[in-house]
Amino acid sequence: MKLPKTLLLLLAITIFSCAKKEEKTTFKFGVWTTADAKKSDADYTAEFKKYKSGGIDEVLINTTTDPKLLTRLVPLATKEGLKVHAWIMAMNRPGDSVALQHPEWYQVSKEGKSCFDNRPYVDYYQWLCPTRKASREHVLHLVEELAKVQGIESVHLDYIRFPDIFLPISLLPKYNLVQDVELPQFDFCYCDECVKAFEKIHHKNPKDSHNTSIDMEWKNFRLNAIQAVVNDAYAIAHKHNKQLTAAVFPYPEMADHMVRQRWDKWNIDEVYPMIYHSFYNEEIDWVGYATKQGVADLEDKKTKINTGIYIPGLKNDKELKEAILLAKENGAVGVSFFDGNALTESNLKTIKETKESLK
Repeated sequence: MKLPKTLLLLLAITIFSCAKKEEKTTFKFGVWTTADAKKSDADYTAEFKKYKSGGIDEVLINTTTDPKLLTRLVPLATKEGLKVHAWIMAMNRPGDSVALQHPEWYQVSKEGKSCFDNRPYVDYYQWLCPTRKASREHVLHLVEELAKVQGIESVHLDYIRFPDIFLPISLLPKYNLVQDVELPQFDFCYCDECVKAFEKIHHKNPKDSHNTSIDMEWKNFRLNAIQAVVNDAYAIAHKHNKQLTAAVFPYPEMADHMVRQRWDKWNIDEVYPMIYHSFYNEEIDWVGYATKQGVADLEDKKTKINTGIYIPGLKNDKELKEAILLAKENGAVGVSFFDGNALTESNLKTIKETKESLK
């Protein structure tokens, strides 16, 4: 039977409307949270219920790279309707009992001081070298152990970079620092393995450079070292039918400048840029700006962006709603909040209401 043109038009409009509605409802909401093995299953169930009832769809859980604890938590979270990502501190490995047995694994500053016993900024900055075979294989082994855990969505890399050559501007007074130029005590990694690998490619020693801050080969060598770890982690995650995601600096050019991280070049499924506007003395509209920049840089790639929002940096729930909408309007597929402990009942109410308004 041939349908009238008007009926066909109505059907087309209905299908299009449903598709648009479905598109709107796919915008996801996540939260970073750190696990404590001492907490009971009942306490975790209550926490996960709180997130779910507040509009949260996924939890990115830091178990300090403990696959057994993660295995315990995954069914508790999924029972409450939450997706789980295994959050790992990758190149920065504070308190890593295996790595601490190998002082040679740690990154070395331009001053010649190792993160093993001379840590930049804070005591938990214990960075492993991404070039040295043993240290990078250690990190990738940890990635694989998490990837094996049944029920997770992704292995979620954090600190997948070098130490901050430049701190966010609002943090400088805390350390009584002025960083107008690259300072040698914060410039990494100049260990023997990095120098040897660089010399093999470029036939020169970076330590002899007149000005390493404008030596593009040396900078690119370090960008590539991190990219190589990510690309290997991607292969490992996908081997176990998991995705690879990462918490990254706000947008690629900024990440490149501040922490030797060029995430638009990586093999990775989704990134969660930490667009913490208060760290940079920026206003709330910067959330939209930085999101848009990252989306533009990924234009020809399949990688998706989830905008990271720093809850303590928001003045009120009005700004929380604005940040969510700015992220969505500028091309993010979701938002994630740092962190679970900072979310108030009022925040969760705002998140839920904002989520409902997108349907």
